[in-house]
Amino acid sequence: MPSDRIVERRRVFLQYKEDVKDRGKPFFPYAMFHDTVMSLVVVCVIIGLAVVWRYTSLLGKLYDLPADPGTINFVPRPDWYFYFLFYLLRVFKWPNTVILGTIGIPTICLILLLMLPFYDVRPERHPLRRPVAMVAGVLVIISMGVLTYKGATAREALGSELKALVPSWAKKQGFENNPKAIAGANLFAVVGCANCHQYLGIGGGFAGAPNLSAEGAKGKGIDFQIRHLECPSCVNPGSPMPSFQDLGPERLSELAAFLEASKGGK
Repeated sequence: MPSDRIVERRRVFLQYKEDVKDRGKPFFPYAMFHDTVMSLVVVCVIIGLAVVWRYTSLLGKLYDLPADPGTINFVPRPDWYFYFLFYLLRVFKWPNTVILGTIGIPTICLILLLMLPFYDVRPERHPLRRPVAMVAGVLVIISMGVLTYKGATAREALGSELKALVPSWAKKQGFENNPKAIAGANLFAVVGCANCHQYLGIGGGFAGAPNLSAEGAKGKGIDFQIRHLECPSCVNPGSPMPSFQDLGPERLSELAAFLEASKGGK
C-alpha cells in the first residue's frame, strides 16, 4: 500500500499532465526550442563582445606589457569569482582546517544544491511559504557576497611595507654588517616570499611552507640554498614551491646569503 506522500505525488503529476494537455505546452519541443534560441543569443553576445574587444578599445586593451619572468614586485591574486575562496584561506589556517574551508564546505554546499530536487519535493513554490529555503538561500548569498568583498579588499603584505622591516631583521639576526644578506632581505621582502613563508612573525605560513626565521641555523650552505631556489622540486621532491631561477644568479646568491644569515634572532 503506497504512502499518502506517494499518492499525493502521483495525483499532482497526473493533474500536471492533464493541465498540459488541456491548456499548456509540453517541454519538448517548445521549452527546448526556447532554451536553444536563448543559448544561441548568449553565444552571439559573447562573440560580439569578443569582436568589440579585439578591434576596439571600448572593453580594454587587447595586449598588455610583455610578461617579465624576473619581476620582483608582483602580488598574485585570483579572479574575482574566486575571491570568496581566497578569503577562506585567511579564515581557515593551514594545515589543520584549510581543507575543510576550501574543499569541505564548498563541496557540501554544492551537494546540497544538486540534491535539492530530490529532498524538496513539495509542490509549493511561493517564496513566502518556504521560509527555511528562503532563509538558507539568502544566508548563502550574503555569505558569498561578504567573503567576495573581503577577498577583493584584502591587503597583502606589500614589498614596500616589508622592506621597512629589513633593518630590524638585520639587527635581530645579526647581519647588519653583511651587505649581501641585507640585499637578499630586501629581495625576500618584495618577491613575495612572505606570501607563503613566515619570517620573524611576519608572513603567511601558507600550504605548509616552513618558517625561515632560523633557516641559517640548519647549516645547509649557500650552494644548497641557490640550488633549492633554482629548482625546489629537484632538491625537495614534491615541493609545491615555484622556481625562482629567473631572478638570476646574482639575486639568488643574495637571497641565499640572507637565508644562511638568518639564525633565529638574538
